[in-house]
Amino acid sequence: MDYLQILGYAASGLIAISLMMKNIVKLRWLNLFGASSFATYGFLVGAMPVFFLNSFIALVDIYYLITIYKIKDDFSLVNANENSPFLKQFADYYSKDLLHFFPDFDLSKIQHSKVYFVLRNLLPVGLFIYRELDENKIEIMVDYAIPNYRDLNNAKFLFKAGRSFFIEHNYRTIIATAENPIHRKYLEKIGFRKLSENEFEYYPS
Repeated sequence: MDYLQILGYAASGLIAISLMMKNIVKLRWLNLFGASSFATYGFLVGAMPVFFLNSFIALVDIYYLITIYKIKDDFSLVNANENSPFLKQFADYYSKDLLHFFPDFDLSKIQHSKVYFVLRNLLPVGLFIYRELDENKIEIMVDYAIPNYRDLNNAKFLFKAGRSFFIEHNYRTIIATAENPIHRKYLEKIGFRKLSENEFEYYPS
């Protein structure tokens, strides 16, 4: 197998994988790399229709990526009652995914906890539930983002741009546990300090 065939197969694989992505940004990036590789392949083997079609697809991907990155999302936190019908609907709809990241999650066990929805352009894209350990320390029970919005922007709002929420409430230490390896990586990415394999700590100052 020569390098041109390898390039063609790699390009096909990238495009196929991109079509399985739930996150639209990741889809566009992978599709861009796949289409660009296919365009290069078409040019090198003299298949001009392949070259022109995939060059056009790559330009379309670039256009939409620029558009996506130009958009400034509007974030907000909205308090929810633990008995809210919408909270129950949200939890039921995403129950399988929620339990994947938070195996102990149970709406019946969140009494005396603080419940917030993370809104992104007025869309409920995240669920944030915590309990107060003392007046200065809280423990996160759920920090969940729905599948199409896992680009870390929710977390950047909550723990970076929106960290004034924690400061205003005088929360100086945030504790989080993570049994799921993906969630552990997420916590490390957004600035939590690892205390042990599943325990993390964050200081919103």
